[in-house]
Amino acid sequence: MKNNSKIIVAENAGFCFGVKRATDTLEEAIENSGKNVRIFTLGHIIHNTIYNNDLLERGVCVLEEDDIENIAATAMQDSPVKVFVRTHGVTKDIHDRLKKCADENSFFTFVDCTCPFVTKIHRLADEHSKEDTVFVIIGDPKHPEVRGIVSHCKHEFRVYKSSDELKRAFEEDDMGIFNKKSVVLVAQTTQNLGEWHKTQNILRKLCTNSIIFDTICNVTEIRQLEAQKLASVCDYMIVIGGKDSSNTAKLTEICKNICKNTVWVENADGLHELIPPTAKKVGIAAGASTPPRIIEEVHKTMSTKIENFEEMLEESLCKTLNTGDTVTGIVTAVSAAELQLDIGYKVTGVIKAEQITDDPSQSLKDMFKVGDEVEAFVIRVSDIEGIAELSKKRVDSDKNWGEIVAAYEAKTVLEGKVIEAVKGGVVALAGATRVFIPGARSGVPKSGDLSTLVGTTVKFRIIEVKEFGHKAYGSISDILREERQAREAAFWATVEEGKRYKGTVKSMTTYGAFVDLGGVDGMIHTTELSWKRIKSPAEVVSIGDEVEVYVKALDVEKKRISLGYKTEESNPWKIFTDKYQVGDIAPVKIVSMMPFGAFAEVVDGVDGLIHISNIALERIAKPADVLEIGQVVDAKIIEIDYEKCKVSLSIRALLEETKAAEEAMPEDYAAEEVEATEEAVEEQ
Repeated sequence: MKNNSKIIVAENAGFCFGVKRATDTLEEAIENSGKNVRIFTLGHIIHNTIYNNDLLERGVCVLEEDDIENIAATAMQDSPVKVFVRTHGVTKDIHDRLKKCADENSFFTFVDCTCPFVTKIHRLADEHSKEDTVFVIIGDPKHPEVRGIVSHCKHEFRVYKSSDELKRAFEEDDMGIFNKKSVVLVAQTTQNLGEWHKTQNILRKLCTNSIIFDTICNVTEIRQLEAQKLASVCDYMIVIGGKDSSNTAKLTEICKNICKNTVWVENADGLHELIPPTAKKVGIAAGASTPPRIIEEVHKTMSTKIENFEEMLEESLCKTLNTGDTVTGIVTAVSAAELQLDIGYKVTGVIKAEQITDDPSQSLKDMFKVGDEVEAFVIRVSDIEGIAELSKKRVDSDKNWGEIVAAYEAKTVLEGKVIEAVKGGVVALAGATRVFIPGARSGVPKSGDLSTLVGTTVKFRIIEVKEFGHKAYGSISDILREERQAREAAFWATVEEGKRYKGTVKSMTTYGAFVDLGGVDGMIHTTELSWKRIKSPAEVVSIGDEVEVYVKALDVEKKRISLGYKTEESNPWKIFTDKYQVGDIAPVKIVSMMPFGAFAEVVDGVDGLIHISNIALERIAKPADVLEIGQVVDAKIIEIDYEKCKVSLSIRALLEETKAAEEAMPEDYAAEEVEATEEAVEEQ
């Protein structure tokens, strides 16, 4: 049987005008420059790793922008330096730095290999970026070409990756910038042609005062149209180019939208893992940075693969496939429900999702791609339907079982995802093997909800295996216990009095709060929680609070830790003495009264006594005759007992000072005050 496949290479595949111009200029310099001349490219001259590696082997180094001045300083008569600017161009600042270095040192020269189409956009930015315009660029803001264009914008500019981004920008234009200014629109030279046309249409609808410059390289435009046409008549497309090449990425996107069997390779090596196409027509397109020799190698390799595949196909028709066989196939199609494989027989291999993985969250499209090699077990063969039902899970399980047994014998800690909660426990995956973990060994409390583990990745140890049916049982709690013991051991090995920790309040009793310090609990006694007398720890902390504590005392043998919480900085007496001294006047709140006087709060946690004799000018029978609970009054601090932490206050002292001041006031001044008061009353 002959495939009669036809391989068609796009006419404009490979180097574009700008890339060819740059590489020819560089090649000529390499060939004709003296052996002492050091040649650099500022960044990679083109986006093709293979070509750039070849340059490196020939002694052409890559110069980073930050090293321009350093390299220029080393240029001398017997070791001149020549720098080639990449085809995508550089920013205006970098170009100015290169020129300055060349002007200052005649042994340092640079050759600007910027593509003329890119240079044209630089000119447009220089001329049309004005105060009354917004210069809009459709392209990748991180791409060196776009960064270079932006550097020529003198005023307002915007960069959008797509027409959708541009549309959203107009809709979310809170400052009305697009209504106030004219819009000048350009595109990155390698922009997708279809996306560019869509962008122009959107802008014309949204903005009547726009200026649009068609800056997509005409070679890029021709190349994209040619790839589009080729993909529409071919059953299999190969796009060649570097993985960092923007124009190759866009070619691949265009081809994939038309021909689903599109692959992107950097060179012929990328074809080795791909399925040889059985299509009648195979198309080859290449990015603008792809050297001709690489295109030729791909063409030759593809031709050989097709010829070999034809021979293999003829042989396969003579073979038979039986249930129970194990086969290796190449993925030809991926859907959400199944894989289709070429298994080298006259039937198509099919693996349904449930025969691939037990994890329902796994997506086949994320796990596999066309061209992947898959080994599977044959469940059923139907010549009438032309399919063979396969199971990848069966093969994986058989392979994985040996690892499970080895892990059981070595007591190895495994890691896997919990995929479901079942009666009596949960099921976790160890590779392709289902491991049942009983509820009692799950680490979840007896009354807890086992379903909370579903979807989480856990560590466990195999505690039992049964060869018949390949059944394995595991334990999460064993690992949790060991980890807890390890944390405790590490804690007790380093703990010491005075050391500070951050912990979480775990529980409370009437006499204190227990804090989890990371696997080890310590207790803060109620007296250590506050400088004030409190009835319950709940007055200061709540369960779940994160607190900072220090080790006040510890008993390593009994594994007991007493923690301190209150600090000297929070001591109310320190706060009081830092703020007040004898003679100061303070607003105080009456908090209680006794026959001999009233107690008033000066600061939170510090009360002072106002003796009954210091409450009023005249003699009173009891404090309640003048004061009431909760009342705030001014009082003078007349005494501080630092040893006993006691404060004496006086209201009378302030009253006496006021009275003395009034008595000392001149009579004529007092009369004037009376008259002024009477006049004020009359005016009212």
